[in-house]
Amino acid sequence: METKEERFARRHQERDKKMRATPGYMTFNVMFTLAYPFIAVFTFVMSTLLAVFSGISKAMAWVVSGGRSR
Repeated sequence: METKEERFARRHQERDKKMRATPGYMTFNVMFTLAYPFIAVFTFVMSTLLAVFSGISKAMAWVVSGGRSR
């Protein structure tokens, strides 16, 4: 006889197996795999731009304050 925890685990595995067989799940996996490099490059470019503009902003604040701001 299976315990309550084993029954929950079995049901969870069965539900996961059914979900992975759906067309939507498979389509999402393929699309995410294909899009991941573009997502990574976009994130890198945006992070770099943010760092550059943040540096410019800090430099401007330093100049405007007469060199006193940190």
